[in-house]
Amino acid sequence: MDIASILKQTGAIGQVAQQLGVNESDAEAGAAALLPAILGGFKKTTQAQPGGLEGLGGLLGQLGGGGLFDSVVSPEPTPVEKGNDVLGQIFGSKDVSRQVAGNASAQTGIDPSLLKKMLPILAMLVAGYMAKQSGSGEGGGLGGLLGGMLGGGGQASDGGGLGGMLGNVLDGAIGGGQQSAPAGAGLGGLASMLDMDGNGNPLDDIIGMAGKFAR
Repeated sequence: MDIASILKQTGAIGQVAQQLGVNESDAEAGAAALLPAILGGFKKTTQAQPGGLEGLGGLLGQLGGGGLFDSVVSPEPTPVEKGNDVLGQIFGSKDVSRQVAGNASAQTGIDPSLLKKMLPILAMLVAGYMAKQSGSGEGGGLGGLLGGMLGGGGQASDGGGLGGMLGNVLDGAIGGGQQSAPAGAGLGGLASMLDMDGNGNPLDDIIGMAGKFAR
């Protein structure tokens, strides 16, 4: 099951729609266009973290852990500044966030100002979901959940596991006959695969691929 379906089933998309004052179908469309870039940012962040997956687990805890997800789905107003902190970690600058929102707007026809408001809320949901999964003990924690896809080693988790979720998003975003990273290639191999324009910044291409996912 992909992350968009998970967020819909948990009622998170409905909460996003309610908070932003839009109908749920628009919130779903916006999320589908934004999520690949958010997940791509987490992949890039994992590569940059000392200790890789373990470092990502520590970062998720510092950002708020599973409480980030709970903050969005609770009836209380969402502390959006926490989502902006997450975006700062995975995108590095507000310019990237604006580019992601603009790209999603071009694909969906949704106002970019609305998508910019949606971005930090979705970032909180994804970070919080990852933290909850890493603490659940499934597949050996975050390493087990992400290791299959990012490390090129074991199998990704089935069903709602984060490894399977990210694998589905990556497959949908790349698609079109693109090759998957070879087994054993690790994070460096995945980054090389994603850096299709050769500029050394895989996030640029992940943002571009988000449009393919939304079509």
